Amino acid sequence: MSQATDASPSPKMRREILVVMPGLMLAMLLAMLDNTIVGTAMPVIVGEFGGYAHMSWVVTAYILAATISTPLYGKLGDLYGRKRLFMFAIALFLVGSAASGAAQDMGQLIAFRGLQGLGAGGLMVGVMAIIGDLIPPRERGKYQGFMAAVMMLAMIGGPFIGGFLTDAINWRWTFYINLPLGIVALLVVAFTLHIPRHRNKARIDYLGIVLLSVAAGSMVLLTTWGGTEYEWDSPQILGLAALGVVSLILLVMVERKAAEPVLPLRLFKDRNFVLINAVGFLQGFAMFGAMTFIPMYLQIVKGQTPTESGVTFIPMMLGAMVASLLSGQLLSKTGKYKIFPILGGAIMIAGMALLTTLNVDTSLWLTSGMLIVFGLGLGLIMQVSMVVAQNSAPQRDIGVASSTSTFLRNIGGSFGVALFGAIFANQLTNYFAGRLPGDTAANFTGGGAGLDPGQIKDLPAPILDVVHNGVTEAITNVFMWTIPFAIAGLLFALFVKQVPLRTGAAPGDNDAEPGDAEGAAEAEAAKLAAMH
Repeated sequence: MSQATDASPSPKMRREILVVMPGLMLAMLLAMLDNTIVGTAMPVIVGEFGGYAHMSWVVTAYILAATISTPLYGKLGDLYGRKRLFMFAIALFLVGSAASGAAQDMGQLIAFRGLQGLGAGGLMVGVMAIIGDLIPPRERGKYQGFMAAVMMLAMIGGPFIGGFLTDAINWRWTFYINLPLGIVALLVVAFTLHIPRHRNKARIDYLGIVLLSVAAGSMVLLTTWGGTEYEWDSPQILGLAALGVVSLILLVMVERKAAEPVLPLRLFKDRNFVLINAVGFLQGFAMFGAMTFIPMYLQIVKGQTPTESGVTFIPMMLGAMVASLLSGQLLSKTGKYKIFPILGGAIMIAGMALLTTLNVDTSLWLTSGMLIVFGLGLGLIMQVSMVVAQNSAPQRDIGVASSTSTFLRNIGGSFGVALFGAIFANQLTNYFAGRLPGDTAANFTGGGAGLDPGQIKDLPAPILDVVHNGVTEAITNVFMWTIPFAIAGLLFALFVKQVPLRTGAAPGDNDAEPGDAEGAAEAEAAKLAAMH
């Protein structure tokens, strides 16, 4: 490991990295902020539009669109260069944000969130891949402080800002806030980012893109509609399951023969790549589940305003930030990473177990303590997983490796929100049956307008008690279901193999594959010629 510092970026390269980093971090802030800022506003949005049964789709449409587009951004970036594609993703995200803020009903909001997600798919993977181009894996821990700070700012600030904007102005500003930030990010990236621009004539894997989209869409629809819109043994659900399986099989067949596959199967020959992405997939289940349902508990059961529920999230995010910063520094200093997903997984399980004990009378201090434990586990996993995934792929595949990891984490989040949303809805319906009159129960479990926090506080005491207990039981049931997935993630982490982190970031560095020295040299020459 003594070689770790030999290939460190030069002082000039460090200056260039520090100059472009604000633009990259601002783009990351946009993507991360939108995952959290909308959560605290969701009860109010559902109260205004109704459509409680479709609430999860406001999140799922965004995640699904981002998930489907992520591999395409990663592959096109590897083939043709990242700067213009990255700027296009920012612009598309801003168009979707403006349209979402102007939505007039739940259907429009879901559609525009999908458009926003198409842009978001290029933000996170663009940042990760560009950093992968500029900074070697062994050195990346030193820069993880920037990434961790931005992620935690989004996670801490998102719920608070979302709650404040909802209370003080209007929930629509949870989308409009993206516009000034995005314009600044565009300008910074346009004038400070200088990376190679490729001109590759390789044929785009259109068939692979279509099959990947069909497979992802089928699985998310299956988990969203199963047991709610349709029975699990209905023709619709069985048809979606069959479509998903067939499209996955066809995808594997196509990707084996494609010249430039959108999802290269060669990446999955690396043991660590498979294992760490399995951890990321399962982490997505847990993270998005917490972000979706904890604000509902805080606002409906504990009577908090959106702003107050955002503040209650702060201890969780501080725990995640501390753990992420510490793991990044230790990773850079020692080159050892295996311990972090193991320790993080164990702590996350403990946090989930604590959250299953929530009840109507749980104090906010105790709730914050539970969230701190959950955040510590999350922080130990977040940063390290991408470093391990990128280190497990050759540099020429750094974009698609980043996009594949992001894709699998996002699809895990999409599955998690959809699955846990279905579990929550079913539990709520079952709890209210027999405890509330039929029309009253339907008001809470049908259109959903009855779950508006502003209206619930005015309910008669007997009905209010039933609602509080029903929502609490449904949410704790959701967290019980997250534990098996978290345990599976911990088991995968146990089998991750500790291998040295590469010290080269650019094509032609010491990460070149055996026998590919000539190609690496040509790539380095092309890089120098194409800098702009």
